[in-house]
Amino acid sequence: MSAERLPPSWLFPEAQAQAPRGIGAEPFLPSVDGTRMACECGFLRGIIEGTSAPVVILNRHLRYLYVNPAWSRVTGIPAAAFLGRTPGEVLPDVRTPDDVLIEVLADGRPREVTLTGTTRVPSPVGRRLWRAVFHRLEAQGHVLGVCGIAVEASNLRQYLDDLENAHQRLALVDAAATRVGTTLDVEATCAELAGFLAPSLADIAAVGLVEQEFFGAPPPPAGVLRLRRMSLSAPPELQRHLKDLGGSKPYVDLPRGSAPRRCMDSGRPWLGNLASDELFQKIVVDPERVRLLRAAGVHSALVVPLPTAGRSVGIVILMRVGASPAFSDDDILTAQGVAARAAVSIDSAHRYSHEHTMTLELQRALLSEPDRPHPTVEVATRYLPSGRSALVGGDWYDSIALPDCRTLLVMGDVMGHGFQAAVAMSQYRSVLRTVAAAGLPVDAMLTEADRRASRIGLDRAATCLLVLVDTPAGTCTAATAGHLPPLVIRPGGSSGLMHLPAGPPIGTELGTYEMTTFAFEPGSVLLLYTDGLVEQRGVDIDDSVHALTTMDLSADDPLEHLLDTVLTQLTDGMCEDDIALLAARLRPEATHPPAGNHSTAASTERKNPRSAGD
Repeated sequence: MSAERLPPSWLFPEAQAQAPRGIGAEPFLPSVDGTRMACECGFLRGIIEGTSAPVVILNRHLRYLYVNPAWSRVTGIPAAAFLGRTPGEVLPDVRTPDDVLIEVLADGRPREVTLTGTTRVPSPVGRRLWRAVFHRLEAQGHVLGVCGIAVEASNLRQYLDDLENAHQRLALVDAAATRVGTTLDVEATCAELAGFLAPSLADIAAVGLVEQEFFGAPPPPAGVLRLRRMSLSAPPELQRHLKDLGGSKPYVDLPRGSAPRRCMDSGRPWLGNLASDELFQKIVVDPERVRLLRAAGVHSALVVPLPTAGRSVGIVILMRVGASPAFSDDDILTAQGVAARAAVSIDSAHRYSHEHTMTLELQRALLSEPDRPHPTVEVATRYLPSGRSALVGGDWYDSIALPDCRTLLVMGDVMGHGFQAAVAMSQYRSVLRTVAAAGLPVDAMLTEADRRASRIGLDRAATCLLVLVDTPAGTCTAATAGHLPPLVIRPGGSSGLMHLPAGPPIGTELGTYEMTTFAFEPGSVLLLYTDGLVEQRGVDIDDSVHALTTMDLSADDPLEHLLDTVLTQLTDGMCEDDIALLAARLRPEATHPPAGNHSTAASTERKNPRSAGD
């Protein structure tokens, strides 16, 4: 028997006594007293064969001479199957660093190595890992081989892998928090969510939200949940396969047995790895859509709810195609984390849109026009709320038809923002309508409005501009209560500010007001505005107001187009303050009735009128 074929107990005297003589170049241990050797070797065998640490001995050619029972149990291979064979022959799925073992044989320095792979014994951690130390074996100056003692570290490796996966999962969820929900727009948030998940977590990502309003479409049948298709993200090469996936309608109806419906009802994800056509039909309901998915190469799908307090606002469907692996447990946890954060943003955007719509409707109601200007005056108005919140504000405008072909134009701004400012604005507006009906001059109108506002206890002051347009006389008479001057745009293309004596805001009872009369020929445009149009950080408001005169505005343009031009040139779509605009123009066909039909106060002020903007 050669040394490569020695039995597992070759180190012990019982095996040594049975072994034949003349084993050539592989010497045995040196001879000692038999009884003592038997005791020592028996004691050594008990330790090696009783330990739970795998112990192996390889000869100089790196073939097994011995394995202890622990290594047999770990690998699921009997000890006799190892003898005389290389590690790679017995355990082809376990990587053994032969080059390191050769170095141990060469210089005798122990080395620590890592063994990784799978064995016949199944392991809950999958790929196993051992840390082993190999020593060189020598006897009487001869090298016998190497001995390795190993400790399994699979659980530690699994723990570190799990820790790394958890770290990556949290990093992905944190990244979603910065990239999803950057606006308070529902559609934009859904597009950000789909664009983040594909390709971060899937090849295809689709987002659907519960439909609250049916926009003219008949409601779904009883027991059916309607989802509005919001966004789909996929590589360009897949888009052509998926373009017909949603069908012609902007929504999809989900019966109770469908996977998305069960997902939303239970609040738990639904997984279809390497799914059959039957499983795919549970997701998309329509068999034709299953064909489209197969044409795109989809093999796995994951449906995750978008949860909020007590309900799901929608779902996310993730799909993988081609060579992409199936979804793992980590993928599911990550998708749930991203969906949970996105759901908060979507719900906030939903509530913001709802509240914003309500407040704009309230603002429009407060700014409604029960009266109209005189037919000889054309008026256009615009209101833009502040971009800082969904609250209404205190800006308002008005146009009131008065006797004798006259029209009173009003522009005002209550101090502050919110519902209290809006309530005060409504009260100021009502006061001015009442005062205007009394037929007073504009300076007296402001004085009376100031007195009445103080009497009713309005705790917010307001700036206000009144312009009385007298069509027959071709003039306008204006007075201001701390408000910005109006802009006059003439038919020839020139424009100028109507400079007015300053007066205190109404609601303060701090002083009186002065009025000024200007010529206002047919075809000219008068522009009234609030300070939100011209206020800019770091820019003097006088410079901003003067910039109005340098704008390329035409009195011949439709008034709506003129207002759009002003807003486009002076704002970037997001207002720091509320903006109210009113543009008025004398119609060219305005006629002049006989003199003597106007009030004495008005005729007194019309003596030698100046041109508007002088």
